Amino acid sequence: MRFARIMTTLVVLASAPAAAQPVSHAAFDRLLNAHVRNGLVDYDAFARSAEFQGYLRALAAANPAGMSRNDQLAYWINSYNAFTIQLINKHGERESIRNINRTLGLVRGYGPWKEPIVRAGGRTYTLDHVEQEILRKRLREPRIHFALVCAARGCPPLRREAYTGARIEEQLDDQARIFLARTPAKNRVDVPNRTLYASQVFQFRDYEDDFGGTPAAIGRYIASYLPDGPEKRLLLSGDFRIRYTPYDWSLNIQPR
Repeated sequence: MRFARIMTTLVVLASAPAAAQPVSHAAFDRLLNAHVRNGLVDYDAFARSAEFQGYLRALAAANPAGMSRNDQLAYWINSYNAFTIQLINKHGERESIRNINRTLGLVRGYGPWKEPIVRAGGRTYTLDHVEQEILRKRLREPRIHFALVCAARGCPPLRREAYTGARIEEQLDDQARIFLARTPAKNRVDVPNRTLYASQVFQFRDYEDDFGGTPAAIGRYIASYLPDGPEKRLLLSGDFRIRYTPYDWSLNIQPR
């Protein structure tokens, strides 16, 4: 009986699928370092790059479902950012992502974000599906809102490095700190007037739910990335109001 149990265990182990290898993001890392400055993108350089097309093919051939959670986070964030660049170049857009797939001058049904363009694991997804269904609902990571870059100046800045599973926690925390504590045009605390000026990233759709769903919860979340001081104490007190800062939808393109 003992021998039979051992053999059964060996058969199960032998038949179990091996964990998928994480895709290398080294090519995207090189491209971001070369073609992103202060969060602004040289879209023409990406359009000319054979290495970029090779990286997109590597994303398409990967099997994210078999990766660790950290590798999945890095994979899907990089996929979103890379295929957003691809979307901009596919349409030759150089003014605003919201000009893509307009109908009668209006953005229809999240137009650019509903275009099937993200190729992954033998399937094709929309940018909206990657964000809403995979990163928000499946992986449940609120810091993605500071890492996904929708090609607008109002977005968090695009990092000059690719995300990796090995460093994803450090990178997401750093990205949150940059966006929440070091971009006063988008997020700042006015202590004398007891007002939190926050990016509309906290207001779009139902995104506030990812941060607790109430002004007080959003304040506590932002406070966790601020240094000790009156701004942090105000947000932790809950005794403040929120005003949302204007969102700049112009393309995050480097000046020519």
